[in-house]
Amino acid sequence: MIKKAGAKIFAKFIHKKNQKWIKNPLWAQQKTFDYLTQKAKATDFGRDHRFDKIKELKDFQIAVPIRDYEGHRPYVDKMLEGRASVLWPGKPLYYAKTSGTTSGAKFIPLSKESMPTHITAARDALLNYIHQTGNTDFVDGKQIFLQGSPILKKKEGNTIGRLSGIVAHYVPNYLQKNRMPSWDTNCIEDWETKVDAIVEETLPENMSLIAGIPSWVQMYFEKMIAKTGKAVGEIFPNFSLFVYGGVNYEPYRPMFEKLIGRRVDSIELFPASEGFFAYQDQQNDKGLLLLLNNGIFYEFIKVDEFGEKNPKRYTLGEVVLGVNYVLIISTSAGLWAYNIGDTVCFVSLKPYRLVVTGRIKHFISAFGEHVIGKEVETAMQQACRDSTVQVKEFTVAPQIDPQVGLPFHQWFIEFENPPQNMDDFAQKLDQSMQEQNVYYQDLLKGNVLRTLVISPVSNGGFQQYMKSIGKLGGQNKVPRLSNDREIADKLSLK
Repeated sequence: MIKKAGAKIFAKFIHKKNQKWIKNPLWAQQKTFDYLTQKAKATDFGRDHRFDKIKELKDFQIAVPIRDYEGHRPYVDKMLEGRASVLWPGKPLYYAKTSGTTSGAKFIPLSKESMPTHITAARDALLNYIHQTGNTDFVDGKQIFLQGSPILKKKEGNTIGRLSGIVAHYVPNYLQKNRMPSWDTNCIEDWETKVDAIVEETLPENMSLIAGIPSWVQMYFEKMIAKTGKAVGEIFPNFSLFVYGGVNYEPYRPMFEKLIGRRVDSIELFPASEGFFAYQDQQNDKGLLLLLNNGIFYEFIKVDEFGEKNPKRYTLGEVVLGVNYVLIISTSAGLWAYNIGDTVCFVSLKPYRLVVTGRIKHFISAFGEHVIGKEVETAMQQACRDSTVQVKEFTVAPQIDPQVGLPFHQWFIEFENPPQNMDDFAQKLDQSMQEQNVYYQDLLKGNVLRTLVISPVSNGGFQQYMKSIGKLGGQNKVPRLSNDREIADKLSLK
């Protein structure tokens, strides 16, 4: 009881404290910009880009071009060799190792200034939920975070690990006794073995909060049900809050409600190795509150203009509702005008809330249609609405050269509960896509494309694919769509 009361008091305090930057967003961003550029003047990057001459944002935008990780790599390589004050003063505390670039692994620096922002943002997301709902039921129960191994490796004086594993070292003491799984279990590298061990550990416990990427939490739930024959909500009657990030939860929601046996509250987070950007601050609003006092300065480029030679870089004060932007960040870990690859769309400007619409590299535009992740997820959600259809996972790819007929978009879907009439379901998906994307509609009307085709994926097919490329579990996600058939041709179909 004391713990719950204390949580409410702390939640109220943090909520009040955060109102300062929420109500003064442009001031908060200007303050962040000034801090970052002043702090990094004496770094290699600061000297190379004349930070001493930067008086206002336009100076910065002229001096610092948009770069992705590959553009930062020469500086990061110097840092990995032991050089200090390259991108940011001093040496990084850690490097978060991720995959996915054209030239191998990425090593994202985490500084003594940036590292606490990851922890604070996650904490504030939970405290905000408490303040908004008054629900503290999860505080007394056990809490599980399905994540990568916390084992950190030393390489030439650098400490390297997965972000989720690094964060595990920063869990406050007051949460440690309630936190699961055990250290030994968390250190298991093989994901399937790890989930089996987590099932055994958590079965007898009073689980109240479960967090992780939906597809991997789903795997945990399914194993739990297979072992007990009971719904997750029956196994854990006090399970009341699901925290997730990385993907849109809505396509998974019907499946999760079946696995759990009831509806539970959820909080969406928008974290990455490069920074913690936003969290869902309202239960009745799917928009995510953009964190403006978190050591990150934001710029935005319209997706439609991104391919231009020098696209306009919009500030927070210049963004408008309903436009798809590429997210550009400068951080207190020394990433400058950095393209993280995510696309976002603002759904509110007071306060600034956004939704993640996809990845700039993950789209289909084989015929000029430029279909994005948000569109296929919305179509799936609408097609499943008011039906018994349940989807475990899906991805979409173009079929440019079919053996018969016109080209089409091919939807690879792993069903938990398939539709009774697959053609009708395909028609619903297609209709939603046409309503959302006029270019796609024009291609159909112009007989360039034909109606989408559904290819059911065998049970466990997506997990098998992720395992085959060494990305089973942890922070890894199946791309919603791609402009080639690299994934499509490796999936096992029914």
